[in-house]
Amino acid sequence: MNIIYLHGFNSSSLSIKGLSLKQYCSELGINVHLPDLNRSPDLVVEQVSELIESLQDVALVGSSLGGFFATYFVAKYNVPAVLINPAMQPWKLFDELFQVESMPYVVNDQWSIDHVQLRQLEQLELKQPENADKILVLLQQGDEILDYRQAQRYYSAATPSSLILTDAHGNHAMEDFEEKLPLVIEFFAHTIK
Repeated sequence: MNIIYLHGFNSSSLSIKGLSLKQYCSELGINVHLPDLNRSPDLVVEQVSELIESLQDVALVGSSLGGFFATYFVAKYNVPAVLINPAMQPWKLFDELFQVESMPYVVNDQWSIDHVQLRQLEQLELKQPENADKILVLLQQGDEILDYRQAQRYYSAATPSSLILTDAHGNHAMEDFEEKLPLVIEFFAHTIK
């Protein structure tokens, strides 16, 4: 099995959840790939598509913005995914956060978000998730960044729907993610073709 971890916005390939997943999986003989996604959405799609196409028995774990991207890749490649507090309509969120006066918003030395990239994100949106039964959504009601109810509505509306587990408290970072790792691997064991 090859798991690709898609980190969230303002994170990196060295994210705590990604490294925890990699360490846990190394003991099971599972490969975890941690690409750096701090680039424009079109380059993220190109990079991750190439990675998926180069591997066998692929599964995705996506956190926040990475969960948004993972939803797109599940539809494109029919691979399973676990989403951690996935971002819904991130172009709207970024537009609200950065507003017109702050555009382009400098994320790091290699990447700045501009209006063109917001449109790229919008074009990746699926009105309804495809292959939704291959998605496990992990939500926490205490998410201080995103409204967990948006993801609940979106992933439960598909037929068949995604499996959704919602914790009563928690936060956006899902600090107890390590405790959920056995569940993640078990889900993939039942969904990878």
